[in-house]
Amino acid sequence: MIAIYKREMRYFFTGPVGYVFVAIFFAVSAAIFMSFTIQKGADASFSEYFTYMIILCVIEIPLITMKLMSEEIKMKTDQLILTAPVSLVGIVVAKFLAAYTLFGGSFVISSIIYYIPLSLYGTPEVATYLGCVIAVLLIGAAFIAVGEFISSLTENQFLAAFGTIAVILLLIFAQVINSYINVEFIRRIFSAVSVLSRYTYFTYGMFDWAAFAYYISLSTAFLFLTVRVLEKRRWS
Repeated sequence: MIAIYKREMRYFFTGPVGYVFVAIFFAVSAAIFMSFTIQKGADASFSEYFTYMIILCVIEIPLITMKLMSEEIKMKTDQLILTAPVSLVGIVVAKFLAAYTLFGGSFVISSIIYYIPLSLYGTPEVATYLGCVIAVLLIGAAFIAVGEFISSLTENQFLAAFGTIAVILLLIFAQVINSYINVEFIRRIFSAVSVLSRYTYFTYGMFDWAAFAYYISLSTAFLFLTVRVLEKRRWS
């Protein structure tokens, strides 16, 4: 498992993917930070800034997940991994952790950097800021698990990316779509899968255990589905 994790991390930074991800992430997050803090001054909203960071995941997450499995399938190296002396769970988790390290590391570093000027020139509420950071990390984990699952379904990286974008958009805007639906059963389904509706509690500096359980369950569910896809491919 550790060997696969190291292999994925080397892949990110021996090629352009990792550097492109980090460059885009810091450039866009800096622009968002400037827009919602410096320009708005006292009216700056942490929750608004972090909401846009979640939306940024629509583009950023597929960039690092689209090759996690699809590249292996395309290059026929998936058979080498599937026959390696490591469990399928270990393979899936190792790849997930590599992608999450890249995302989580970039996000945490940017959050620390942006908090410094806020603390120097104002009195930001630590609980609110920390709550938003935790929420985005949890949501990011769920999105990466989604991306890894979609990537395991096809050898085409662009299909994997577009599929991941579609699912992430659905999870983010489920609550918005819900307002245009009149069928109660469908409304309940969209409410159940919405990630932003549960994010709200963290913006008030409160740790919501129900939301935490949902994000972890969502991540676990898609990782489990990825394992089942690999299991089917191993015996096919």
